[in-house]
Amino acid sequence: MSGLEDRIRSARSAFDLTDADHQRSVTSLAEVFLEAGPETARREVERLAGALEARMAVLLADSRAWMRASRQSLRVGVVFAMWGEHHRLRPRGPDNPHGEESLATKLRQLSWATQGSAVDWHLYAVDDGCPHGSARIARTIAAADPLAARVSVLALADALPAESGPLRDLPSVDASRKAGAVMLGCERAIAEGADVVIYTDADNSVHLGQIGLLLRPFVDRGARAVLGSRKHPDSAVVKEAARWGIGIKVLRHMQRMIGHAVFSRGILDTQAAFKLYERTLLREILEAPTVYDFSFDTDWILACLSRGEAIEQVPFAFIDSAAESASIAQGPMTTWETLLFGLTRAVRRHGFCTGHAAEMAAVLEDEIADHRDLEKLIDRLPPELERAGEGDYGDPRCMSPEALRAWIRATIASG
Repeated sequence: MSGLEDRIRSARSAFDLTDADHQRSVTSLAEVFLEAGPETARREVERLAGALEARMAVLLADSRAWMRASRQSLRVGVVFAMWGEHHRLRPRGPDNPHGEESLATKLRQLSWATQGSAVDWHLYAVDDGCPHGSARIARTIAAADPLAARVSVLALADALPAESGPLRDLPSVDASRKAGAVMLGCERAIAEGADVVIYTDADNSVHLGQIGLLLRPFVDRGARAVLGSRKHPDSAVVKEAARWGIGIKVLRHMQRMIGHAVFSRGILDTQAAFKLYERTLLREILEAPTVYDFSFDTDWILACLSRGEAIEQVPFAFIDSAAESASIAQGPMTTWETLLFGLTRAVRRHGFCTGHAAEMAAVLEDEIADHRDLEKLIDRLPPELERAGEGDYGDPRCMSPEALRAWIRATIASG
């Protein structure tokens, strides 16, 4: 056991997404854990309070062990959208300090995860109208990679206007904010025979060696929708320091109340970009999408719930890649405007806008014109929410919709 202990004790406490050595190191540690047995490694990591790299490696080993043991033949499509990814697609260098070599890294991770397994895979990188030519950069990188045959680089602009399919109501590439590109990738993956589609982000925040964690509930238990959750106690998560002011509690309270149908089921990490959908279910969802923006995650979850679909959640490792985040580039309150209004549209569309959810939706639409109003709230906090925690968000007993309406109105009026 001493050799295993030594490896756990020497594991890194930080993980640099731009450093290829860190990627190789965590994979090497996962192989050690595979040899020892993932459950043995997990117990030892817990006993020794293992550092971040060790906790990541446990999840990778768990995924890889399942992949090797399963005999279920699967075709997996992996999709990610690109907007402003011209830096993260390239390697780190003096003129590109935040480079993650993300496309090539994803290919290596998927190859490692599936080696010797019954899982076949293909990666779909989709340009969402990137002004910096992410598709062009990705095609150049893909063409030079030994795994070039396993990646397709698509551009949403080339698919519009669409006469049919999920993109038929999308007027232009400029009207998409991530979702249009993800839908195009999903549509292509299904057309090319994928049994399931997994979508992730363009950065290296999610190590794709973990896909077995999503595939296991699908194969072993028939779950047709599997969500990665950073809130799961077994997840290994590094988030950058809070990007918002104290008023984030107000926004989360509004979000949880409007989306009660989702959050009351314990689905708390709706935006995690590590999700799996079975092809038939996904095709149904894509027949009539509600939104083409960042809020599509909750739209798809609500579509599942409206069908009575059981949704499973799994832990995974996530390292925030904040330096080039699109939400920062486009403005965090613009993102929150999109999330809140998109959620409101989706709960109405799927029949979940009732009771306090309907009341809070009305407050949002009556009192918030756009992100500029949210910016007036983000650094302020009503007394009712000062002590609020995860279990309080969305509870009208903590602060009712009408009480919040009065506070928002007064706060915005005061400038």
